[in-house]
Amino acid sequence: MQWESWSAFWQMGGAAPFVWGSYGITALLVAGELIMVMHRRKDALRRLLRLRRARAGGGSGRRAFEEIVE
Repeated sequence: MQWESWSAFWQMGGAAPFVWGSYGITALLVAGELIMVMHRRKDALRRLLRLRRARAGGGSGRRAFEEIVE
């Protein structure tokens, strides 16, 4: 598809709100997913560190498990 000018490209033949809105929503969802993945990774690393400390400390297994689950 060819457009006569940049403004024609941005208007997309009248479908601009649907096209650019779809791109915008998709970009927001991808950014949200990346943020959630970073938070989950940080939480997983924190839990693994607690597990490592609990195993190295030689504490009771039940107490160490409860620390990790919290």
